[in-house]
Amino acid sequence: MALSPIRLAYSVDADDAFMFHALANGKIDPRGLTFEHRRADTSTLNALAEKEEADVVAVSLGAYPGLVGRYLLLPHGASVGRGYGPVVVARAATTLSDLVGKRVAIPGETTTAWLVLRLMQEGLVPQVVPISPFSRVFDSLDRGEVDAALLIHEGRLLYEQRGYARVAELGEWWAGHTGLPLPLGVNVIRRGLGEACIAEISRVLSDAIAWALAHRDEVIGAIAGESRGDQALGRTELLDTYLGMYANADTSSMAPDVRRAIEVLFEEAKKAGLLPAGTPIAWAP
Repeated sequence: MALSPIRLAYSVDADDAFMFHALANGKIDPRGLTFEHRRADTSTLNALAEKEEADVVAVSLGAYPGLVGRYLLLPHGASVGRGYGPVVVARAATTLSDLVGKRVAIPGETTTAWLVLRLMQEGLVPQVVPISPFSRVFDSLDRGEVDAALLIHEGRLLYEQRGYARVAELGEWWAGHTGLPLPLGVNVIRRGLGEACIAEISRVLSDAIAWALAHRDEVIGAIAGESRGDQALGRTELLDTYLGMYANADTSSMAPDVRRAIEVLFEEAKKAGLLPAGTPIAWAP
């Protein structure tokens, strides 16, 4: 069993705050383990895992093929879109094909959203714009620094009130293309912790998610009161909507269709030359 604190890294987004709230606030039994919490944007988290600088990390599913030798996929903690997901928006109505050769703000090169968008349309020119604060990508659009933006997490709920036009909905496209949900974010755990420690950490994290789902209103109230870099989702009703989408039964445990969707996404990406052949999937208990 690990004696030093377990390095836990997750995003600034509301769904991750929800998932780890019980653990961060002493609401559950940590089973003798101690945890060191760190929060960062999606791209930074993917990089942390790449450098093996965290023990448990919330990463983009699209980043996992590069981590499989060092991390296992946890069977809980996923963000899944069932007929919905990230969206591409622009200042005026357009199509994905019209954006070929144009600049599209993306949240990171290894994000699942960017992987799926490349399956949908080749020839887009990516420009990484960090997601925190969430208004940053809207500012880039307004200043004309990019021609369109790929929005993940809370930003996807806010674009209409800013007057942007939807170009594409990734989860909607994926459901039509495969008949499956779209897995976006996952939790991974470092193999080097050893089997016994991995199993115990997995149980603790599962307990934390279960507690949050059982005390949903309490957690939403706590998250709404947090001091964040972008307060657009500080309103309880927006948080409720967002967490209904990405912190739910799929977060508690990955259903068979979600596991199948992970396999299909990697298969599609390999066929398109976006992932190397032979990328395995390895699961933690």
